[in-house]
Amino acid sequence: MAEFEQDPRSRPKGRTPRSLVALLPFLKPYTGMLWLSLVELLAASGLMLSLPVAARFVIDHGLASKQGGTVNLYFAGFAALIVLFCAMAAVRMYLVSWVGERVVADVRSAVYRHVIGMDAMFFEETRTGEVLSRLTADTTLVQSITGTSLSMVLRSMIQLPGALVMLAITNLKLMGLIVILIPAVLLPVITIGRKVRQLSRASQDRIADTSAMASESLDAVQIVQAFTAETAVADRYTKVVELSYDTAIARTRVRSVMSFVTFCCVFGGITFVVWMGTRSVLAGEITYGELGQFVLYALFAATSAGTLTEMWGEVQRASGATERLIELLNAEPHVRAPENPQALPRPGRGAIRFENVGFSYPSRPERRALSGITLDIRPGERIAFVGPSGAGKSTTFQLLLRFYDPQQGRILIDGVDIAQADPREVRERIAVVPQETVIFGDSALGNIRFGRPGATDDEVHEAARLAVADEFIRDLPQGYDTYVGERGTRLSGGQRQRMAIARAILKNPSILLLDEATSSLDAENERLLQKALDHLMQGRTTIIIAHRLATVLKADRIVVINQGRIIDIGTHDELVQRDPLYARLAELQFVEGTGEEAA
Repeated sequence: MAEFEQDPRSRPKGRTPRSLVALLPFLKPYTGMLWLSLVELLAASGLMLSLPVAARFVIDHGLASKQGGTVNLYFAGFAALIVLFCAMAAVRMYLVSWVGERVVADVRSAVYRHVIGMDAMFFEETRTGEVLSRLTADTTLVQSITGTSLSMVLRSMIQLPGALVMLAITNLKLMGLIVILIPAVLLPVITIGRKVRQLSRASQDRIADTSAMASESLDAVQIVQAFTAETAVADRYTKVVELSYDTAIARTRVRSVMSFVTFCCVFGGITFVVWMGTRSVLAGEITYGELGQFVLYALFAATSAGTLTEMWGEVQRASGATERLIELLNAEPHVRAPENPQALPRPGRGAIRFENVGFSYPSRPERRALSGITLDIRPGERIAFVGPSGAGKSTTFQLLLRFYDPQQGRILIDGVDIAQADPREVRERIAVVPQETVIFGDSALGNIRFGRPGATDDEVHEAARLAVADEFIRDLPQGYDTYVGERGTRLSGGQRQRMAIARAILKNPSILLLDEATSSLDAENERLLQKALDHLMQGRTTIIIAHRLATVLKADRIVVINQGRIIDIGTHDELVQRDPLYARLAELQFVEGTGEEAA
Protein backbone atom coordinates (compact mmCIF):
# COMPACT_ATOMS: atom_id res chain seq x y z
CA MET A 1 0.00 0.00 0.00
CA ALA A 2 1.37 3.38 -1.02
CA GLU A 3 1.70 5.73 1.90
CA PHE A 4 2.29 9.42 2.13
CA GLU A 5 5.89 10.31 2.91
CA GLN A 6 6.61 13.50 4.80
CA ASP A 7 10.29 12.82 5.48
CA PRO A 8 12.35 13.92 2.47
CA ARG A 9 15.05 11.41 3.36
CA SER A 10 12.65 8.52 2.77
CA ARG A 11 11.95 9.51 -0.84
CA PRO A 12 13.68 7.89 -3.81
CA LYS A 13 16.47 10.04 -5.19
CA GLY A 14 15.62 10.22 -8.86
CA ARG A 15 18.17 11.75 -11.20
CA THR A 16 15.87 12.56 -14.09
CA PRO A 17 12.46 14.26 -14.14
CA ARG A 18 10.62 10.95 -14.53
CA SER A 19 7.87 12.13 -12.22
CA LEU A 20 6.59 14.46 -14.96
CA VAL A 21 5.40 11.32 -16.77
CA ALA A 22 2.74 11.13 -14.07
CA LEU A 23 1.10 14.17 -15.69
CA LEU A 24 0.38 12.26 -18.90
CA PRO A 25 -3.02 10.93 -17.70
CA PHE A 26 -4.05 14.54 -17.07
CA LEU A 27 -2.97 15.53 -20.59
CA LYS A 28 -4.79 12.65 -22.29
CA PRO A 29 -8.30 14.26 -22.27
CA TYR A 30 -6.89 17.19 -24.23
CA THR A 31 -5.10 15.23 -26.94
CA GLY A 32 -6.97 17.10 -29.68
CA MET A 33 -5.89 20.48 -28.34
CA LEU A 34 -2.32 19.21 -28.01
CA TRP A 35 -2.26 18.10 -31.66
CA LEU A 36 -3.64 21.47 -32.73
CA SER A 37 -0.94 23.14 -30.62
CA LEU A 38 1.68 20.96 -32.29
CA VAL A 39 0.46 21.94 -35.76
CA GLU A 40 0.63 25.61 -34.81
CA LEU A 41 4.06 25.03 -33.28
CA LEU A 42 5.39 23.42 -36.45
CA ALA A 43 3.92 26.20 -38.59
CA ALA A 44 5.37 28.94 -36.37
CA SER A 45 8.76 27.21 -36.23
CA GLY A 46 8.81 26.72 -39.98
CA LEU A 47 8.05 30.39 -40.55
CA MET A 48 10.72 31.41 -38.06
CA LEU A 49 13.32 29.21 -39.73
CA SER A 50 12.43 30.80 -43.07
CA LEU A 51 13.24 34.32 -41.81
CA PRO A 52 17.05 34.02 -42.23
CA VAL A 53 16.55 32.79 -45.81
CA ALA A 54 14.31 35.80 -46.48
CA ALA A 55 16.95 38.05 -44.92
CA ARG A 56 19.57 36.55 -47.23
CA PHE A 57 17.44 37.35 -50.26
CA VAL A 58 16.92 40.89 -48.99
CA ILE A 59 20.69 41.34 -48.70
CA ASP A 60 21.91 39.48 -51.79
CA HIS A 61 19.10 40.43 -54.18
CA GLY A 62 17.27 43.42 -52.77
CA LEU A 63 20.19 45.53 -51.56
CA ALA A 64 22.52 44.26 -54.27
CA SER A 65 20.10 45.48 -56.99
CA LYS A 66 20.40 49.06 -55.67
CA GLN A 67 16.84 49.67 -56.94
CA GLY A 68 14.30 51.17 -54.54
CA GLY A 69 11.34 49.25 -55.94
CA THR A 70 13.12 45.92 -55.65
CA VAL A 71 14.27 46.72 -52.13
CA ASN A 72 10.70 47.71 -51.15
CA LEU A 73 9.33 44.49 -52.61
CA TYR A 74 11.75 42.29 -50.69
CA PHE A 75 11.21 44.18 -47.45
CA ALA A 76 7.42 44.00 -47.88
CA GLY A 77 7.66 40.23 -48.29
CA PHE A 78 9.95 40.02 -45.27
CA ALA A 79 7.51 42.09 -43.17
CA ALA A 80 4.56 39.92 -44.25
CA LEU A 81 6.50 36.83 -43.23
CA ILE A 82 7.20 38.33 -39.79
CA VAL A 83 3.51 39.22 -39.24
CA LEU A 84 2.42 35.70 -40.21
CA PHE A 85 5.04 34.19 -37.92
CA CYS A 86 3.96 36.38 -34.99
CA ALA A 87 0.31 35.40 -35.50
CA MET A 88 1.17 31.69 -35.55
CA ALA A 89 3.40 32.09 -32.47
CA ALA A 90 0.64 33.88 -30.56
CA VAL A 91 -1.91 31.16 -31.37
CA ARG A 92 0.61 28.48 -30.41
CA MET A 93 1.31 30.15 -27.07
CA TYR A 94 -2.41 30.51 -26.34
CA LEU A 95 -3.17 26.87 -27.11
CA VAL A 96 -0.27 25.48 -25.09
CA SER A 97 -0.99 27.83 -22.18
CA TRP A 98 -4.66 26.79 -22.26
CA VAL A 99 -3.65 23.14 -21.96
CA GLY A 100 -1.27 23.99 -19.13
CA GLU A 101 -3.90 25.89 -17.16
CA ARG A 102 -6.44 23.13 -17.74
CA VAL A 103 -4.05 20.39 -16.62
CA VAL A 104 -3.06 22.24 -13.45
CA ALA A 105 -6.71 22.87 -12.59
CA ASP A 106 -7.40 19.14 -13.04
CA VAL A 107 -4.35 18.15 -10.96
CA ARG A 108 -5.32 20.54 -8.17
CA SER A 109 -8.91 19.26 -8.18
CA ALA A 110 -7.81 15.60 -8.27
CA VAL A 111 -5.38 16.05 -5.38
CA TYR A 112 -7.94 17.87 -3.24
CA ARG A 113 -10.68 15.35 -4.06
CA HIS A 114 -8.32 12.53 -3.05
CA VAL A 115 -7.06 14.20 0.14
CA ILE A 116 -10.54 15.16 1.37
CA GLY A 117 -11.42 11.46 1.28
CA MET A 118 -8.42 10.35 3.33
CA ASP A 119 -8.95 8.81 6.75
CA ALA A 120 -8.30 10.31 10.16
CA MET A 121 -4.95 8.50 10.42
CA PHE A 122 -3.65 10.47 7.44
CA PHE A 123 -4.55 13.80 9.02
CA GLU A 124 -3.20 12.66 12.38
CA GLU A 125 0.22 12.23 10.76
CA THR A 126 0.10 15.02 8.15
CA ARG A 127 0.16 18.76 8.71
CA THR A 128 -2.67 20.60 7.00
CA GLY A 129 -0.25 23.35 5.98
CA GLU A 130 1.85 20.76 4.16
CA VAL A 131 -1.15 19.73 2.08
CA LEU A 132 -2.08 23.36 1.40
CA SER A 133 1.46 24.09 0.22
CA ARG A 134 1.29 21.24 -2.24
CA LEU A 135 -2.07 22.41 -3.53
CA THR A 136 -0.79 25.96 -4.08
CA ALA A 137 2.98 26.37 -4.40
CA ASP A 138 3.61 23.00 -6.03
CA THR A 139 0.76 23.25 -8.52
CA THR A 140 2.02 26.73 -9.45
CA LEU A 141 5.38 25.21 -10.40
CA VAL A 142 3.67 22.50 -12.41
CA GLN A 143 1.61 25.23 -14.06
CA SER A 144 4.80 27.00 -15.17
CA ILE A 145 6.17 23.93 -16.91
CA THR A 146 2.87 22.85 -18.48
CA GLY A 147 1.98 26.36 -19.65
CA THR A 148 4.25 29.08 -21.01
CA SER A 149 7.45 27.20 -20.17
CA LEU A 150 6.24 24.15 -22.05
CA SER A 151 5.50 26.35 -25.04
CA MET A 152 9.05 27.71 -24.95
CA VAL A 153 10.57 24.25 -24.52
CA LEU A 154 8.63 22.77 -27.45
CA ARG A 155 9.51 25.74 -29.64
CA SER A 156 13.19 25.45 -28.78
CA MET A 157 13.21 21.67 -29.25
CA ILE A 158 12.03 22.16 -32.84
CA GLN A 159 13.95 25.35 -33.50
CA LEU A 160 17.34 24.01 -32.34
CA PRO A 161 17.59 20.99 -34.67
CA GLY A 162 15.93 23.01 -37.44
CA ALA A 163 18.52 25.77 -37.07
CA LEU A 164 21.34 23.19 -37.04
CA VAL A 165 20.05 21.61 -40.27
CA MET A 166 19.80 25.01 -41.93
CA LEU A 167 23.29 25.86 -40.70
CA ALA A 168 24.54 22.71 -42.40
CA ILE A 169 22.75 23.66 -45.62
CA THR A 170 24.12 27.20 -45.44
CA ASN A 171 27.75 26.23 -44.74
CA LEU A 172 28.78 22.72 -43.79
CA LYS A 173 32.28 23.72 -42.68
CA LEU A 174 31.06 26.28 -40.14
CA MET A 175 28.32 23.90 -39.04
CA GLY A 176 30.97 21.31 -38.19
CA LEU A 177 32.57 23.72 -35.75
CA ILE A 178 29.23 24.20 -33.94
CA VAL A 179 28.64 20.44 -33.64
CA ILE A 180 32.02 20.07 -31.97
CA LEU A 181 31.02 22.70 -29.41
CA ILE A 182 27.63 21.11 -28.50
CA PRO A 183 29.01 18.65 -25.88
CA ALA A 184 30.59 21.60 -24.06
CA VAL A 185 27.07 22.97 -23.58
CA LEU A 186 25.26 19.75 -22.66
CA LEU A 187 27.74 18.52 -20.06
CA PRO A 188 27.25 21.35 -17.52
CA VAL A 189 23.49 21.32 -18.09
CA ILE A 190 23.17 17.64 -17.20
CA THR A 191 25.68 17.72 -14.35
CA ILE A 192 24.45 20.85 -12.59
CA GLY A 193 20.80 20.11 -13.38
CA ARG A 194 20.81 17.16 -10.97
CA LYS A 195 21.84 19.41 -8.11
CA VAL A 196 19.18 21.95 -9.10
CA ARG A 197 16.50 19.28 -8.84
CA GLN A 198 17.57 18.21 -5.36
CA LEU A 199 17.65 21.79 -4.12
CA SER A 200 14.30 22.54 -5.77
CA ARG A 201 12.68 19.69 -3.88
CA ALA A 202 14.25 20.89 -0.62
CA SER A 203 13.06 24.43 -1.33
CA GLN A 204 9.46 23.26 -1.78
CA ASP A 205 9.68 21.32 1.48
CA ARG A 206 10.80 24.47 3.31
CA ILE A 207 7.94 26.46 1.73
CA ALA A 208 5.57 23.79 3.03
CA ASP A 209 7.03 24.25 6.52
CA THR A 210 6.28 27.97 6.43
CA SER A 211 2.77 27.33 5.16
CA ALA A 212 2.10 24.73 7.87
CA MET A 213 3.29 26.98 10.66
CA ALA A 214 1.40 30.02 9.39
CA SER A 215 -1.80 28.00 9.02
CA GLU A 216 -1.51 26.60 12.53
CA SER A 217 -0.83 29.94 14.24
CA LEU A 218 -3.44 31.90 12.26
CA ASP A 219 -6.11 29.30 13.05
CA ALA A 220 -5.35 29.91 16.72
CA VAL A 221 -4.70 33.65 16.48
CA GLN A 222 -6.93 34.53 19.45
CA ILE A 223 -5.08 32.09 21.69
CA VAL A 224 -1.76 33.51 20.49
CA GLN A 225 -2.92 37.03 21.33
CA ALA A 226 -4.53 36.02 24.61
CA PHE A 227 -1.17 34.70 25.80
CA THR A 228 0.66 37.71 24.27
CA ALA A 229 2.77 35.25 22.30
CA GLU A 230 2.77 37.25 19.06
CA THR A 231 6.50 38.00 19.25
CA ALA A 232 7.49 34.43 20.08
CA VAL A 233 5.33 32.98 17.29
CA ALA A 234 6.56 35.58 14.82
CA ASP A 235 10.18 34.79 15.76
CA ARG A 236 9.58 31.08 15.15
CA TYR A 237 7.99 31.84 11.81
CA THR A 238 10.91 34.09 10.86
CA LYS A 239 13.36 31.27 11.58
CA VAL A 240 11.41 28.94 9.30
CA VAL A 241 11.21 31.63 6.60
CA GLU A 242 14.97 32.23 6.83
CA LEU A 243 15.62 28.52 6.40
CA SER A 244 13.36 28.55 3.34
CA TYR A 245 15.22 31.60 2.06
CA ASP A 246 18.63 29.95 2.52
CA THR A 247 17.49 26.87 0.62
CA ALA A 248 16.02 28.97 -2.19
CA ILE A 249 19.22 31.03 -2.46
CA ALA A 250 21.30 27.86 -2.65
CA ARG A 251 19.08 26.67 -5.50
CA THR A 252 19.28 30.04 -7.25
CA ARG A 253 23.06 30.10 -6.85
CA VAL A 254 23.43 26.73 -8.55
CA ARG A 255 21.04 27.73 -11.33
CA SER A 256 22.98 30.95 -11.86
CA VAL A 257 26.23 29.01 -12.19
CA MET A 258 24.56 26.67 -14.66
CA SER A 259 23.25 29.61 -16.71
CA PHE A 260 26.64 31.38 -16.66
CA VAL A 261 28.58 28.32 -17.80
CA THR A 262 26.05 27.42 -20.47
CA PHE A 263 25.66 30.89 -21.95
CA CYS A 264 29.42 31.41 -21.98
CA CYS A 265 29.85 28.16 -23.88
CA VAL A 266 26.99 28.88 -26.29
CA PHE A 267 27.72 32.46 -27.18
CA GLY A 268 31.48 32.02 -26.98
CA GLY A 269 31.20 29.25 -29.53
CA ILE A 270 28.87 31.28 -31.74
CA THR A 271 31.26 34.24 -31.65
CA PHE A 272 34.10 32.00 -32.68
CA VAL A 273 32.10 30.52 -35.56
CA VAL A 274 30.95 33.96 -36.76
CA TRP A 275 34.57 35.12 -36.71
CA MET A 276 35.46 32.18 -38.90
CA GLY A 277 32.56 33.01 -41.22
CA THR A 278 33.69 36.62 -41.53
CA ARG A 279 37.10 35.40 -42.64
CA SER A 280 35.36 33.24 -45.26
CA VAL A 281 33.51 36.32 -46.60
CA LEU A 282 36.75 38.24 -46.85
CA ALA A 283 38.27 35.28 -48.71
CA GLY A 284 35.37 35.31 -51.16
CA GLU A 285 34.16 31.82 -50.17
CA ILE A 286 30.62 32.95 -49.16
CA THR A 287 28.43 36.04 -49.75
CA TYR A 288 27.32 38.64 -47.23
CA GLY A 289 23.78 37.26 -47.45
CA GLU A 290 25.00 33.75 -46.67
CA LEU A 291 26.95 35.07 -43.69
CA GLY A 292 23.89 36.98 -42.48
CA GLN A 293 21.77 33.85 -42.90
CA PHE A 294 24.33 31.78 -41.02
CA VAL A 295 24.57 34.33 -38.18
CA LEU A 296 20.78 34.39 -37.75
CA TYR A 297 20.58 30.59 -37.68
CA ALA A 298 23.45 30.53 -35.22
CA LEU A 299 21.59 33.02 -33.02
CA PHE A 300 18.45 30.90 -33.28
CA ALA A 301 20.43 27.84 -32.25
CA ALA A 302 22.10 29.70 -29.40
CA THR A 303 18.83 31.17 -28.17
CA SER A 304 17.15 27.76 -28.31
CA ALA A 305 20.02 26.13 -26.46
CA GLY A 306 19.94 28.89 -23.84
CA THR A 307 16.17 28.56 -23.46
CA LEU A 308 16.41 24.79 -23.05
CA THR A 309 19.14 25.31 -20.47
CA GLU A 310 17.05 27.76 -18.51
CA MET A 311 13.91 25.67 -18.86
CA TRP A 312 15.81 22.58 -17.75
CA GLY A 313 16.06 24.24 -14.35
CA GLU A 314 12.30 24.87 -14.42
CA VAL A 315 11.73 21.26 -15.45
CA GLN A 316 13.80 20.12 -12.47
CA ARG A 317 11.76 22.31 -10.12
CA ALA A 318 8.47 21.16 -11.63
CA SER A 319 9.65 17.57 -11.37
CA GLY A 320 10.22 17.96 -7.64
CA ALA A 321 6.82 19.61 -7.23
CA THR A 322 5.15 16.86 -9.23
CA GLU A 323 6.73 14.23 -6.99
CA ARG A 324 5.15 15.90 -3.98
CA LEU A 325 1.73 16.03 -5.65
CA ILE A 326 1.91 12.43 -6.83
CA GLU A 327 2.75 11.37 -3.26
CA LEU A 328 -0.59 12.79 -2.20
CA LEU A 329 -2.42 11.16 -5.10
CA ASN A 330 -0.80 7.79 -4.32
CA ALA A 331 -1.54 7.95 -0.59
CA GLU A 332 -4.14 5.36 0.33
CA PRO A 333 -6.43 5.50 3.35
CA HIS A 334 -6.23 2.73 5.90
CA VAL A 335 -10.00 2.93 6.33
CA ARG A 336 -11.78 2.39 3.04
CA ALA A 337 -14.64 0.48 1.50
CA PRO A 338 -14.01 -3.24 0.86
CA GLU A 339 -14.07 -4.48 -2.74
CA ASN A 340 -17.61 -5.80 -2.27
CA PRO A 341 -19.14 -3.68 0.52
CA GLN A 342 -22.11 -5.08 2.39
CA ALA A 343 -25.17 -2.85 2.09
CA LEU A 344 -26.88 -1.61 5.22
CA PRO A 345 -30.59 -2.48 5.46
CA ARG A 346 -33.07 0.23 4.47
CA PRO A 347 -34.67 2.01 6.11
CA GLY A 348 -32.16 2.31 8.92
CA ARG A 349 -33.37 1.30 12.38
CA GLY A 350 -30.40 2.59 14.38
CA ALA A 351 -29.47 -0.62 16.22
CA ILE A 352 -25.83 -0.49 17.40
CA ARG A 353 -23.68 -3.24 18.87
CA PHE A 354 -20.13 -3.06 20.19
CA GLU A 355 -18.58 -6.55 20.39
CA ASN A 356 -15.43 -6.75 22.55
CA VAL A 357 -14.02 -3.63 20.88
CA GLY A 358 -10.38 -2.74 21.53
CA PHE A 359 -8.62 0.22 19.97
CA SER A 360 -5.39 2.22 20.17
CA TYR A 361 -4.70 5.40 18.22
CA PRO A 362 -1.93 4.96 15.62
CA SER A 363 0.10 7.75 17.22
CA ARG A 364 -0.16 6.05 20.64
CA PRO A 365 -0.14 2.31 19.92
CA GLU A 366 1.11 1.43 23.39
CA ARG A 367 -1.97 2.92 25.09
CA ARG A 368 -5.42 1.40 24.80
CA ALA A 369 -8.10 4.02 24.21
CA LEU A 370 -10.80 1.34 24.41
CA SER A 371 -10.52 -2.17 25.78
CA GLY A 372 -13.13 -4.96 25.72
CA ILE A 373 -16.10 -2.67 25.05
CA THR A 374 -19.31 -4.69 24.64
CA LEU A 375 -22.61 -2.84 24.45
CA ASP A 376 -25.99 -3.30 22.77
CA ILE A 377 -27.96 -0.15 21.95
CA ARG A 378 -31.56 -0.64 20.90
CA PRO A 379 -33.18 1.34 18.05
CA GLY A 380 -34.50 4.64 19.36
CA GLU A 381 -32.69 4.34 22.70
CA ARG A 382 -31.00 7.32 24.37
CA ILE A 383 -27.62 6.47 25.81
CA ALA A 384 -25.44 8.83 27.85
CA PHE A 385 -21.70 8.20 28.02
CA VAL A 386 -20.22 9.50 31.26
CA GLY A 387 -16.64 9.41 32.45
CA PRO A 388 -13.57 11.48 33.24
CA SER A 389 -11.58 13.23 30.54
CA GLY A 390 -9.62 10.75 28.41
CA ALA A 391 -11.84 7.82 29.39
CA GLY A 392 -12.62 6.94 25.74
CA LYS A 393 -16.04 8.53 25.25
CA SER A 394 -15.13 10.48 22.11
CA THR A 395 -13.26 7.47 20.74
CA THR A 396 -16.54 5.57 20.50
CA PHE A 397 -17.82 8.34 18.20
CA GLN A 398 -14.67 8.12 16.07
CA LEU A 399 -15.14 4.37 15.65
CA LEU A 400 -18.89 4.59 14.97
CA LEU A 401 -18.20 7.07 12.17
CA ARG A 402 -15.51 4.68 10.96
CA PHE A 403 -12.78 7.29 11.04
CA TYR A 404 -10.74 4.42 12.47
CA ASP A 405 -11.19 0.65 12.53
CA PRO A 406 -10.78 -1.17 15.85
CA GLN A 407 -7.82 -3.53 16.20
CA GLN A 408 -10.03 -5.92 18.18
CA GLY A 409 -13.68 -6.82 17.98
CA ARG A 410 -16.26 -5.23 15.72
CA ILE A 411 -19.07 -2.67 15.59
CA LEU A 412 -22.43 -3.46 13.99
CA ILE A 413 -25.12 -1.06 12.78
CA ASP A 414 -28.45 -2.71 12.00
CA GLY A 415 -26.71 -6.09 12.12
CA VAL A 416 -23.96 -5.21 9.62
CA ASP A 417 -20.29 -5.06 10.58
CA ILE A 418 -19.38 -1.51 9.56
CA ALA A 419 -15.88 -2.68 8.61
CA GLN A 420 -17.56 -4.59 5.77
CA ALA A 421 -19.66 -1.60 4.68
CA ASP A 422 -18.89 1.50 2.66
CA PRO A 423 -17.83 4.23 5.14
CA ARG A 424 -19.92 6.78 3.22
CA GLU A 425 -23.07 4.69 3.67
CA VAL A 426 -22.34 4.32 7.38
CA ARG A 427 -21.85 8.06 7.81
CA GLU A 428 -25.00 8.87 5.85
CA ARG A 429 -26.98 7.30 8.71
CA ILE A 430 -25.29 9.36 11.41
CA ALA A 431 -25.47 13.04 12.33
CA VAL A 432 -22.90 14.59 14.64
CA VAL A 433 -23.09 17.73 16.74
CA PRO A 434 -19.63 18.20 18.28
CA GLN A 435 -18.91 20.36 21.29
CA GLU A 436 -16.40 22.34 19.20
CA THR A 437 -18.74 23.57 16.50
CA VAL A 438 -17.52 23.63 12.91
CA ILE A 439 -18.93 26.48 10.80
CA PHE A 440 -17.71 27.12 7.26
CA GLY A 441 -16.95 30.41 5.54
CA ASP A 442 -20.32 30.42 3.77
CA SER A 443 -23.80 31.85 4.21
CA ALA A 444 -26.08 30.75 7.02
CA LEU A 445 -28.18 28.93 4.43
CA GLY A 446 -25.15 27.12 3.00
CA ASN A 447 -23.94 26.05 6.45
CA ILE A 448 -27.25 24.46 7.41
CA ARG A 449 -27.77 22.92 3.97
CA PHE A 450 -24.39 21.21 4.45
CA GLY A 451 -26.37 18.57 6.36
CA ARG A 452 -28.34 17.66 3.22
CA PRO A 453 -27.13 19.46 0.06
CA GLY A 454 -30.33 18.71 -1.85
CA ALA A 455 -32.64 20.27 0.73
CA THR A 456 -35.00 23.07 -0.29
CA ASP A 457 -34.93 26.53 1.29
CA ASP A 458 -38.14 25.78 3.17
CA GLU A 459 -36.61 22.61 4.66
CA VAL A 460 -33.55 24.59 5.74
CA HIS A 461 -35.75 27.23 7.35
CA GLU A 462 -37.76 24.57 9.20
CA ALA A 463 -34.58 22.94 10.52
CA ALA A 464 -33.37 26.33 11.73
CA ARG A 465 -36.73 26.97 13.42
CA LEU A 466 -36.56 23.65 15.28
CA ALA A 467 -33.01 24.49 16.37
CA VAL A 468 -34.12 27.93 17.65
CA ALA A 469 -31.85 29.51 15.02
CA ASP A 470 -34.42 30.96 12.63
CA GLU A 471 -34.99 34.18 14.55
CA PHE A 472 -31.37 35.26 14.93
CA ILE A 473 -30.57 34.26 11.33
CA ARG A 474 -33.39 36.44 9.98
CA ASP A 475 -32.03 39.33 12.06
CA LEU A 476 -28.67 39.10 10.27
CA PRO A 477 -27.98 41.82 7.62
CA GLN A 478 -28.88 39.60 4.65
CA GLY A 479 -30.84 37.00 6.57
CA TYR A 480 -30.08 33.45 5.46
CA ASP A 481 -27.78 34.77 2.73
CA THR A 482 -25.48 36.48 5.26
CA TYR A 483 -21.84 35.44 5.12
CA VAL A 484 -21.02 34.22 8.64
CA GLY A 485 -17.23 34.58 8.39
CA GLU A 486 -14.44 32.05 8.36
CA ARG A 487 -15.15 29.44 11.06
CA GLY A 488 -18.29 31.44 11.88
CA THR A 489 -16.38 34.33 13.46
CA ARG A 490 -19.35 36.70 12.98
CA LEU A 491 -21.55 34.54 15.20
CA SER A 492 -21.56 33.95 18.94
CA GLY A 493 -20.74 30.52 20.36
CA GLY A 494 -24.37 29.76 21.04
CA GLN A 495 -25.43 30.84 17.54
CA ARG A 496 -22.81 28.60 15.98
CA GLN A 497 -24.01 25.69 18.11
CA ARG A 498 -27.65 26.21 17.13
CA MET A 499 -26.66 26.37 13.47
CA ALA A 500 -24.78 23.08 13.84
CA ILE A 501 -27.84 21.49 15.45
CA ALA A 502 -30.03 22.76 12.60
CA ARG A 503 -27.60 21.05 10.22
CA ALA A 504 -28.05 17.76 12.08
CA ILE A 505 -31.83 18.15 12.15
CA LEU A 506 -31.85 18.71 8.39
CA LYS A 507 -29.87 15.51 7.79
CA ASN A 508 -32.67 13.49 9.44
CA PRO A 509 -30.46 10.52 10.43
CA SER A 510 -31.30 7.27 12.19
CA ILE A 511 -28.40 7.76 14.66
CA LEU A 512 -27.47 10.95 16.51
CA LEU A 513 -24.11 11.58 18.16
CA LEU A 514 -24.25 14.60 20.48
CA ASP A 515 -21.25 15.89 22.38
CA GLU A 516 -23.40 17.87 24.82
CA ALA A 517 -24.94 19.89 22.00
CA THR A 518 -26.52 22.48 24.29
CA SER A 519 -23.40 23.34 26.28
CA SER A 520 -22.87 26.75 24.62
CA LEU A 521 -26.40 28.05 25.14
CA ASP A 522 -27.89 30.19 27.87
CA ALA A 523 -30.57 28.74 30.11
CA GLU A 524 -33.53 30.15 28.14
CA ASN A 525 -32.33 29.04 24.73
CA GLU A 526 -31.27 25.68 26.15
CA ARG A 527 -34.79 24.96 27.33
CA LEU A 528 -36.21 25.89 23.93
CA LEU A 529 -33.60 23.88 22.12
CA GLN A 530 -34.02 20.89 24.39
CA LYS A 531 -37.63 20.62 23.19
CA ALA A 532 -36.38 20.56 19.60
CA LEU A 533 -33.81 17.90 20.47
CA ASP A 534 -36.43 15.83 22.27
CA HIS A 535 -38.56 15.98 19.13
CA LEU A 536 -35.54 15.14 16.96
CA MET A 537 -34.50 12.17 19.11
CA GLN A 538 -37.92 10.53 18.93
CA GLY A 539 -37.51 7.22 17.12
CA ARG A 540 -33.77 7.78 16.63
CA THR A 541 -30.89 6.15 18.42
CA THR A 542 -29.00 8.84 20.31
CA ILE A 543 -25.64 8.65 22.03
CA ILE A 544 -24.71 11.67 24.12
CA ILE A 545 -21.42 12.50 25.76
CA ALA A 546 -22.92 14.03 28.87
CA HIS A 547 -21.60 16.99 30.83
CA ARG A 548 -24.87 18.14 32.43
CA LEU A 549 -27.27 16.57 34.85
CA ALA A 550 -30.31 17.35 32.66
CA THR A 551 -28.86 15.23 29.88
CA VAL A 552 -28.08 12.33 32.20
CA LEU A 553 -31.50 12.29 33.77
CA LYS A 554 -33.27 12.05 30.40
CA ALA A 555 -31.16 9.15 29.15
CA ASP A 556 -32.66 5.67 29.03
CA ARG A 557 -29.34 4.25 30.20
CA ILE A 558 -26.08 5.74 31.41
CA VAL A 559 -22.80 4.06 30.46
CA VAL A 560 -19.91 4.86 32.80
CA ILE A 561 -16.55 4.63 31.03
CA ASN A 562 -13.12 4.88 32.61
CA GLN A 563 -9.69 4.13 31.15
CA GLY A 564 -11.27 2.69 28.01
CA ARG A 565 -13.52 0.21 29.81
CA ILE A 566 -17.22 0.13 30.67
CA ILE A 567 -17.41 0.32 34.46
CA ASP A 568 -21.16 0.22 34.91
CA ILE A 569 -24.48 0.71 33.12
CA GLY A 570 -27.76 1.89 34.65
CA THR A 571 -30.00 4.84 35.44
CA HIS A 572 -28.88 7.90 37.38
CA ASP A 573 -30.43 6.77 40.66
CA GLU A 574 -29.03 3.25 40.35
CA LEU A 575 -25.50 4.42 39.57
CA VAL A 576 -25.40 7.02 42.34
CA GLN A 577 -26.16 4.25 44.83
CA ARG A 578 -23.77 1.56 43.56
CA ASP A 579 -20.97 3.18 41.55
CA PRO A 580 -18.43 5.35 43.44
CA LEU A 581 -16.93 6.82 40.24
CA TYR A 582 -20.31 7.92 38.93
CA ALA A 583 -21.31 9.28 42.32
CA ARG A 584 -18.16 11.40 42.39
CA LEU A 585 -18.74 12.58 38.81
CA ALA A 586 -22.35 13.43 39.65
CA GLU A 587 -21.16 15.49 42.58
CA LEU A 588 -18.33 17.28 40.71
CA GLN A 589 -18.94 17.15 36.98
CA PHE A 590 -22.68 17.77 37.13
CA VAL A 591 -22.70 20.32 39.92
CA GLU A 592 -23.16 23.11 37.37
CA GLY A 593 -26.10 21.29 35.88
CA THR A 594 -27.64 20.82 39.33
CA GLY A 595 -27.40 24.51 39.98
CA GLU A 596 -29.05 25.29 36.67
CA GLU A 597 -31.81 22.79 37.31
CA ALA A 598 -32.48 24.34 40.67
CA ALA A 599 -32.57 27.76 39.09
